[in-house]
Amino acid sequence: MGTPELARVSLDALLTQPDFQLVAVATQPDRPKGRDLKLQPSPVKQAAMARGLPILQPERARDEGFIRSLQALEPDLIAVAAYGQILPKAILDLPRFGCLNVHTSLLPKYRGAAPIQWALLNDEQETGVTIMKMDVGMDTGGILTQEKTPISPEDTSETLHDRLAQIGARLLMQTIPDYIADRIQCRPQPSEGVTYAPKIKKQDGLVDWTQPARAIWNRVRGLLPWPGAFTHLTDQSQQHLLKIWQAEIAERSGAPGTILQADKTGILVACGCDALRILSLQREGSRRLPAHDFLTGHPLQPGQTFA
Repeated sequence: MGTPELARVSLDALLTQPDFQLVAVATQPDRPKGRDLKLQPSPVKQAAMARGLPILQPERARDEGFIRSLQALEPDLIAVAAYGQILPKAILDLPRFGCLNVHTSLLPKYRGAAPIQWALLNDEQETGVTIMKMDVGMDTGGILTQEKTPISPEDTSETLHDRLAQIGARLLMQTIPDYIADRIQCRPQPSEGVTYAPKIKKQDGLVDWTQPARAIWNRVRGLLPWPGAFTHLTDQSQQHLLKIWQAEIAERSGAPGTILQADKTGILVACGCDALRILSLQREGSRRLPAHDFLTGHPLQPGQTFA
């Protein structure tokens, strides 16, 4: 059971194991995407279609028809990765070995929908993957296995997502046989260190220039590609939204939000502490550009301010 690209990586790994028989794949219904809003299948559905697997797409995991379909399949185990809905007890109790979840954090840290983004937003130095036996709580089930990975300054939510997807798929493949053979026992999550990672909202991307440059830099890294870190520039009584794609910290000071320098090295903006050098950005309705190319068509001067 899964929906986005992260789950597709685990599905592909399961399909390579000759000892595993996949009886069906469950994923979210097709959703409208793109400018024309055509219905698009999820990455998991696309992978399942390519392999000719039966596909279930209920609107709600609690739908009685969906639960009856699962019951008819008589699964021994359900593997879950970023499915996108909370599973009811009727599904959790259905397989004799329960439901195992690939969660992209070191539980009990970052329970919830967006653990990758919040790890970066909160300046964590490491994260990882937990294979958890699911219960009725939100990411509160017992821990089977975990694997850590450091977060480097070069990481963004995209690079970290891809690395954790690979770690999660590999760890799931290692965990299932040992769990089935009773060589791994669930251990309860510790009560200390519980944190939450709520779903990201568009407004989370709005830059507050009174924050330290490091916090804003983490926002740029953590919210790619959506919603992205964004700010506004007022020009001749018009306000333009600018999305920041790449930036670095610089040791300069000034009034927060003030442009200190704008040249081929980038756009240097004062923050609450230090400054942020914008290296790549995008004006709303335009394409992403390196800062020096952006300035050719949209010249900025020291003293102008972002808000």
